[in-house]
Amino acid sequence: MSSNNIRSQAIQAIANSKHVLERLDFHETPLKDLFGCNVFNEEVQRERLPKPIFKALQKTIKQGISLDPTIADSVASAMKDWAIEKGATHYTHIFQPMTGLTAEKHDSFLNIDGSGKAMVEFSGKELVKGEPDASSFPSGGIRATFEARGYTGWDPTSPAYILESPNGATLVIPTVFLSWTGDILDKKAPLLKSMEVLSHQALRILRLFGNKDAKKVFTTVGPEQEYFLIDRSFYLARPDLLHTGRTLVGAASPKGQEMEDQYFGHIPERVIAYMADCEAQLFKLGVPVKTRHNEVAPSQYEIAPIFEDSNLATDHQNLLMEILRKTASKYGMACLFHEKPFAGINGSGKHNNWSMSTDTGENLLNPGDTPHENAQFLVFCAGVIRAVAKYPELLRVVVSGAANDHRLGANEAPPAIISIFLGDQLQDIIDQLEKGGAKSTKQGGEMEIGVTVLPKLPRDAGDRNRTSPFAFTGNKFEFRAVGSSQSVSGPNSVLNTIVAESLDFIATELEKSAKAGKDFHKSIQEVLLGIIKESKKVLFNGDGYSEEWHKEAEKRGLPNLRTTIEALPVIIRKDSIDLFTKYKVYTEKELQSRYVILCESYVKTIKIEGRTALLMAKGMILPAAIRYQGEVATSVNATKAAGVDNSAQLEFLKTFTATITDFQKAIAHLEKAVGDHPEGDDLAHATHARDHVLANIVKLRTVSDKLETMVADDHWPLPTYREMLFIK
Repeated sequence: MSSNNIRSQAIQAIANSKHVLERLDFHETPLKDLFGCNVFNEEVQRERLPKPIFKALQKTIKQGISLDPTIADSVASAMKDWAIEKGATHYTHIFQPMTGLTAEKHDSFLNIDGSGKAMVEFSGKELVKGEPDASSFPSGGIRATFEARGYTGWDPTSPAYILESPNGATLVIPTVFLSWTGDILDKKAPLLKSMEVLSHQALRILRLFGNKDAKKVFTTVGPEQEYFLIDRSFYLARPDLLHTGRTLVGAASPKGQEMEDQYFGHIPERVIAYMADCEAQLFKLGVPVKTRHNEVAPSQYEIAPIFEDSNLATDHQNLLMEILRKTASKYGMACLFHEKPFAGINGSGKHNNWSMSTDTGENLLNPGDTPHENAQFLVFCAGVIRAVAKYPELLRVVVSGAANDHRLGANEAPPAIISIFLGDQLQDIIDQLEKGGAKSTKQGGEMEIGVTVLPKLPRDAGDRNRTSPFAFTGNKFEFRAVGSSQSVSGPNSVLNTIVAESLDFIATELEKSAKAGKDFHKSIQEVLLGIIKESKKVLFNGDGYSEEWHKEAEKRGLPNLRTTIEALPVIIRKDSIDLFTKYKVYTEKELQSRYVILCESYVKTIKIEGRTALLMAKGMILPAAIRYQGEVATSVNATKAAGVDNSAQLEFLKTFTATITDFQKAIAHLEKAVGDHPEGDDLAHATHARDHVLANIVKLRTVSDKLETMVADDHWPLPTYREMLFIK
């Protein structure tokens, strides 16, 4: 079957499809009963565990007290019985290796006794520790390929759950992943470490304010997930989407997002059915999804949860992405998480809404009605400001990657320059503090709409800024630079650690002042003033997209690491190593390994894109262009023989032939770049991938997109932008 027939048949299949849109009956199963029904949560634990075991486990979960190993067998037994009642036949330790999002190995509950009789078992040892083969996961040189032993370790702070499938169910146990030598090979363990470090430093400050009730401070996260949905028939007909997650070629659609009619628009019936199905699955797994809507670009959508503990939120975010991905095929669609699947329209991000809360329920970044009088809030807020000002390059590198490079700074996402937007109210208080002391708070007031029947609406004290990479939004900071395909583990591990370092600095200064007998509030004033003077360069409330800001940022000395290649060396810089080793979030060896892994990942990503572009160019686009060239040449000869003026056709043929020649040259250049094996270290290989392979992919695309506008539609072999983005 020719490729253009595949394309036309895909369109016909979509036009004739009768998708079964599953209707969920929430009368039969109320939402409150559905939520968390497949989670081994506190309620289930209280019901099934002996009281002393339950209390011991809850102390670990809520207070961070070390797990008592003697309770493992009791917990495992209760967990197994509950899971089997839910239809589970297997269990798995799910973990977050340095590859994509998660990995898992399934083991059956089935065992055989000495007489050959089947029995069901699940021990405390099997709950606490697993042993997947670690040799095939990236380690960045921490271990040799032949060194295979690796361990998964149960994380009791993230509850186990039942994952259902058409052929059964599996008990899923969140875990960390480490090597036989004890080196961390995953993303969860550093996150947990960073949370403990931040809790310790935050509690020091709370004690200075007289708070003796809080036993733990944890960070909260609410990641807003953006994604695209296209018909699966189109997806399968595009090798680039299949292998790289983005379109490597494709001329712009006549209509894109310029009409601004997609954002918050009516959600198509097939899409809303898909969303509802995903949400029902997520509700059962205890994932508190809250918001769904159309995003700015055509066929782009967003789902957002309620805030949770960062560790649990990260596990839920990984689960959410998997549910979105696998459910799409049920509705004849493909879910795309790539940061820039389509050129010329908005890409996708994952806004990481971050805050700090105590175990008594106090949000430490809640300013209250009069933030100028809320010294505790100002101290914690200043800690965040100082952290971002001191470590902007770490925040940049933790969101780096070949995919996110296409999005950052493209007038649809924050620039690569890390700055903080505070809003009018908080910026005014900072300005007052710098001048000697905050004495007032700007209030928002009310908005008069001018229609009698409509109520007055309260106005926030400040606007929002979508161009800022790190914005204060009322009672949290929104880190907007995170990419849609990325795990939030890394960004939050870094954010927690740099804020912990700042809180450590503040606590140390205030403790010194207290020992010296200084007035506490005067000491706070001095510390805040010092932080503001040192860190105000990172504060910016204006348009982050503007050229003026880029010039101003350069004057202020703010780093602008435009690409991953520029950012990666930050990981192994001395100040980065000193920071993470001081707080024992990473060892130096673990940082070195992550640097190597990220360099290798960048090279592999670009090389796969290069090979895929060549496959499409040589096997699909060029043959189609040559066939059409033959038709045009035949037509030119026929009109010439008929004595008809064919000057326009002849001119088109010349231009078209020249474009094909340019395309063949672009293919040759890309082939050479992909085939080259540069000398040098890991960064040199990554730099070659960017400067030669990626650069030649871009050149190839430019000519290919020109060809697409010249070749007759019935000859073009690939689903087009106008089809993929608008045929639903």
